[in-house]
Amino acid sequence: MRVALFATCLIDALFPDAGKATVTILERLGLHPEFPLEQTCCGQMHANSGYFEPNLVRRYVDTFDEFDAIVTPSASCAGAIRHQHVMIARDAGDNALATRAQATADKTYELSQFLVDVMHTDDVGAYFPHRVTYHPTCHSLRVTRVGDAPLRLLRDVQGLELVELPGAHECCGFGGTFAVKNAETSTAMVADKCRAIVSTGAQVCTAVDGSCLLQIGGRLERENAQIRALLLAEILASEPR
Repeated sequence: MRVALFATCLIDALFPDAGKATVTILERLGLHPEFPLEQTCCGQMHANSGYFEPNLVRRYVDTFDEFDAIVTPSASCAGAIRHQHVMIARDAGDNALATRAQATADKTYELSQFLVDVMHTDDVGAYFPHRVTYHPTCHSLRVTRVGDAPLRLLRDVQGLELVELPGAHECCGFGGTFAVKNAETSTAMVADKCRAIVSTGAQVCTAVDGSCLLQIGGRLERENAQIRALLLAEILASEPR
């Protein structure tokens, strides 16, 4: 199987260790992920604000259509590719691009989905001796629909104690530009989320979207909560030292 890593803008700029971790995990399973240098933004930021960019869809398709699978450690970007790319191409009146975009979207996976649904494994040989709670992000739940794949993987990490997060399905308040346009509401929402995280006694809060962890991690740091925010990929790549 020929597999490509789609790093995404946020991973590349702010969570590079999660991109490297994704490669580590895939290599551990005997795959040889490639990183096409032509990749750019998937266009989610633009589309969510009402600006459709068919050239970004075309760039994604041209870059990744030769691969059997495209894996990304970002549920929101995987969801955007699956649910926005065809719509954007059709809005531009480019039916040929829409057809190609559908084919590429169908083989784009968030990391946990790829591991569980394609590689058929819950155990990637990880070791992470810490108390961890999992925040299921809005995009992962309602757009990408990763289901319980992240939890299944976390339960099979050696040494990891998984604790349930109260009000887990409640939004953290990030929501892309929502956090900017509705700052007071967003601040109240992330305060509630972090209060729930602290109540678990966890040492680490994990999720499958860096944007949400940016929001949560920033608040936890301001509260001096001593709780790390780590993407799922970083936990799954861990092993005994």
